[in-house]
Amino acid sequence: MNTWAKVSAAAIITSSIIACSSSPTGRNQLILFSDSEMSQLGAQSFEQMKKEQKISNNQATNAYVQCVAKAITDHVPPQAEFSEWEVVVFDSEQVNAFALPGGKIGVYTGLLNVAVTPDQLATVIGHEVAHVLADHSNERLSQSQLANTGMQITNVALGGSQYQNVTMAALGVGVQYGVILPYGRTQESEADIVGLELMAKSGFDPRQSVDLWKNMAKASGGNQPPELLSTHPSHDTRINDLKSKAATLPAYATKAPNCKKPSV
Repeated sequence: MNTWAKVSAAAIITSSIIACSSSPTGRNQLILFSDSEMSQLGAQSFEQMKKEQKISNNQATNAYVQCVAKAITDHVPPQAEFSEWEVVVFDSEQVNAFALPGGKIGVYTGLLNVAVTPDQLATVIGHEVAHVLADHSNERLSQSQLANTGMQITNVALGGSQYQNVTMAALGVGVQYGVILPYGRTQESEADIVGLELMAKSGFDPRQSVDLWKNMAKASGGNQPPELLSTHPSHDTRINDLKSKAATLPAYATKAPNCKKPSV
């Protein structure tokens, strides 16, 4: 096959993938990897993190985080590649949480100083789970794959010999934590919308998402870079968007989960 034919084939394959893949909000996505591949990479990355980072052994804290996470994941549609979500609390001052393909959720104890109510913690966990449901890791990895391989997208899409090596290099497995790649503003805003719907269905108060991000703004000390220079929406943009979305959500009949935050 000559060079022009390869380019044409790559364009056709890429266009087909984009046309056949869409996010929960209807946005077109570039998805190159299967659910099973992403689940495997997520599981590998999670196992590495558990070996390298301190896991909290505080029973009350673990029970609290597990309670909130379970309330959220109980309202997630069944997933083909896994049957249960694994939740681990990491003992760290980081104000952070994440979710990985394959049903892996990590919460850092530092987050509990900012997400001060179960509803606020549910905002974060719902947001992170939404990233998984919306295939955002797959999308980011696929974009990286496409940028790094150029003409060889045909080999990738057809399972060519460079598939595994290029994929692992793009993930940074063995050096970084695999599929934990930075999300763009569009993906962050989408996860806010999907996550808010999920937490509301789970019985939490979506209006408290606004309070959470006000707390986040205070915790950042006003040091957040300008919105155009950041991959995340600005705090003000995020708060305004959450207010608008929360106002449109219906009143779900789900009873509020009885998750008790332990005293500090």
